[in-house]
Amino acid sequence: MQRPTEFVREQVSTVKETVATAAAEATQVSGTVGSHVGEFIRTQRGAAQVSLRELARSAGVSNPYLSQVERGLRKPSAEILSQIARGLKISAETLYEQAGILDRRSGTAGTVAAIRADEALSERHKAVLLELYETYAREHAARATREQSPAPTPTSPEETA
Repeated sequence: MQRPTEFVREQVSTVKETVATAAAEATQVSGTVGSHVGEFIRTQRGAAQVSLRELARSAGVSNPYLSQVERGLRKPSAEILSQIARGLKISAETLYEQAGILDRRSGTAGTVAAIRADEALSERHKAVLLELYETYAREHAARATREQSPAPTPTSPEETA
């Protein structure tokens, strides 16, 4: 028979292992999200042909901090993402999605980013186009799913007639 103190030690050690594993996984996921949004910012900055220094100045963040964000060493807050989006002249929602703050919309990220980046469109026009695009993308995905699933097999004589 196990003594109560041995039982408690065993339970504590199991809990410690579980917490250590969960902490390691959380750190890994956080790093992945941080590097993903950083890569996206770097790509957008390159597409806009803006230097790191220029973006840092227009976003109101320090040059070293922005560099760390791009390299995935820092995970920026929603406020900082908003400032960076303003500096890149893209919507903050785009960066929020990349950072995992908002759920990603249906469709491809490239198409969504292109609509949001189009300076000829007002914010209202962008919202309408994104809503239409998302609806078409959802319908297409649903249709593809229906076409891939097998037709139900008849189970009774009435269904076969």
